[in-house]
Amino acid sequence: MGVHREITPLKENDCFLVLDRKLKKFNFPIHFHPEYEINFIRNAKGAKRIVGDHIGEIEEYELVMLGPNVYHGWENYKNDTTQVLHEITIQFPRYLFNSQVLNKNIFKPIKELFKNANQGILFSDETARNVESKLKLISIKSGFDNFLDFQSLLYDLAISRNKKMLTNISFEDQNDFHNSKRIEKVYNYIKENYDQKIKVENAASVINMTVISFSRLIKQRTGKTFIEFVNDLRLSFATRKLIETNESISEICFSCGFNNISNFNRIFKKKKNCTPSEFRQNFIGTRNFF
Repeated sequence: MGVHREITPLKENDCFLVLDRKLKKFNFPIHFHPEYEINFIRNAKGAKRIVGDHIGEIEEYELVMLGPNVYHGWENYKNDTTQVLHEITIQFPRYLFNSQVLNKNIFKPIKELFKNANQGILFSDETARNVESKLKLISIKSGFDNFLDFQSLLYDLAISRNKKMLTNISFEDQNDFHNSKRIEKVYNYIKENYDQKIKVENAASVINMTVISFSRLIKQRTGKTFIEFVNDLRLSFATRKLIETNESISEICFSCGFNNISNFNRIFKKKKNCTPSEFRQNFIGTRNFF
C-alpha cells in the first residue's frame, strides 16, 4: 500500500515531542504511528493532504490533528516548491491523559477532541492563525510551564469553531494489529535491548513462538522483516542522538546496536536518503522533547 509505520523517537518518560522545521518540499511518505499528532503548516498552498480516505488541497495555513494510527501525509502538488515551508509538529502518547482525567468535567472538550481526531480534524484558517504564536512558543519553551501551554493549546483546539472531520474511516475501534499484545511485547523487548545484539530466536521466545511462525507474524503485522523492524527502531534512537547530542557518528553507531560504521551508513542512507553526517549537518529547525 506504500503506507509506512513510523517509529517516533518519543521515550516512555516524554510527555510530548515538538518539531519546528523549515523545508523546501515535503519528502516523507504516507505513514501512521500510535501517537496523536498536531500538524501546523504555513506557505504550502496547493500541496496535497492525505488523511485516511481523504485527499484534499491545502491553503496558506494548514492545521490538522490526527488520532493514533490514522494514515496521513502531505505531498508536493500544485504548491510552489521554491517557497520555504514552515512546519510545526507535536506528537504525544495516546495515554498521556488517562480516562479518569478525561472524564472530569473540565476535560470533556479535550476528550471529545481526542475522539474526533480518530477521523482526522481539519481546523479553520482562523483557528490556525490564532494558535500560530502559541505553537511557536511551545516549540522554544521548556519546563512545566510549557506543558501547561500544551494543555491550553488542546483546549483552544477543542473549543474552536468550524472544525471538519476529514475521513469516514475511524481508526479507533479497529483491531490494531501493530499494537496487539504480542507485537507490543516484542516492541518493548527491542526497546530495552536495541543497543545489544538481538537474535530472532530470543525475540521469538518472548512470545513463545517458533522462529518461522514469529517471522511470519512480524511480516504480516508490520510489513517488514524482523531485521528491518529492529533497524527502524535503532534508527529512531540514532536520529535523536544526532540531533540532541554531540556524540560522534561512530559512538552513535555502536550505542544504537549497529555492528559497524559502513553498515550503519548504508542502512541510514537507504531510509533517510542521506548519511548520518549529512543528516546532522542539514537538519533545519529544532526538535524538543518534554
